[in-house]
Amino acid sequence: MIQEILQALERALSFGTPLLLASLGVLINERSGVVNLGVEGMMAMGALAAFGVASEAESLGLAVCLAMAVGALAALLHGFVTLTLRANSYVSGLALAMLGLGVAGLLGKRYEGAILFEPAPELPFTVAAGVLAVVLWAFLHTTRPGLVLRSVGENPAAADVLGVHVVAVRYLAVAFGGAMAGLAGAFLSLAYRPAWTDGMTAGLGWISVALVIFVGWSPLRAVLGSVFFGLLYYLQFRLQDQSHVPTELFAAMPYLLVIVVLALAGLRRTQGSAPAALGRPYHRGER
Repeated sequence: MIQEILQALERALSFGTPLLLASLGVLINERSGVVNLGVEGMMAMGALAAFGVASEAESLGLAVCLAMAVGALAALLHGFVTLTLRANSYVSGLALAMLGLGVAGLLGKRYEGAILFEPAPELPFTVAAGVLAVVLWAFLHTTRPGLVLRSVGENPAAADVLGVHVVAVRYLAVAFGGAMAGLAGAFLSLAYRPAWTDGMTAGLGWISVALVIFVGWSPLRAVLGSVFFGLLYYLQFRLQDQSHVPTELFAAMPYLLVIVVLALAGLRRTQGSAPAALGRPYHRGER
């Protein structure tokens, strides 16, 4: 019994690591007032970039860096469309998600079925994610730059009056969010499943967006939330192995979980913690 509990906890941490990494990026995005629903696409591109570099150059460090760079560049494209061109952020994010999945699926055909002979250890990713959650909590609540970021997400006009370049702060937050999504993708293709398969993100990007809402935009609560979702993922696969339920039902579980989480968030009223200016475009000088 104890062994089974420890095994479940171990797998929950493993499943939860990419969720935590991606959700921390989403959290910083949204604390600045920016919505980016393209996490799934950025994760897929990051996973492919990491696996491609690890396979060709045999450098895990370079693979992780490139995955983060690819995620950041994709996010900056979203930032340009929404912050500079002032397009609808929800539409842009959905387009980025579909574009990222399509590009990763197309370019990744040459690596389909390939595996890494020296996978990256999962533990450093998990430890780094936990440490980063603590660092981001301290950044948001104990530093002036963190206060600036939160003020931009709450009242960009007031921050503008105080001399803060709102759009620049949001661009930095968007780039960070993309880099974290790319890092989450790198974990999937380098450590969790050291191989490349199309669709390997399996809805994790969407769940990371819901997770941020569920935990009330708190980095520390995101740690517990990611472990909780990781446990649900583990149970999903255990049930799939031990039941005769159609596999299509289990494939739909990530999206069902998103609906459940959003419903629970509504009941718990965690949406009251949302940044006041979330999803609202702003240009300098506007009131």
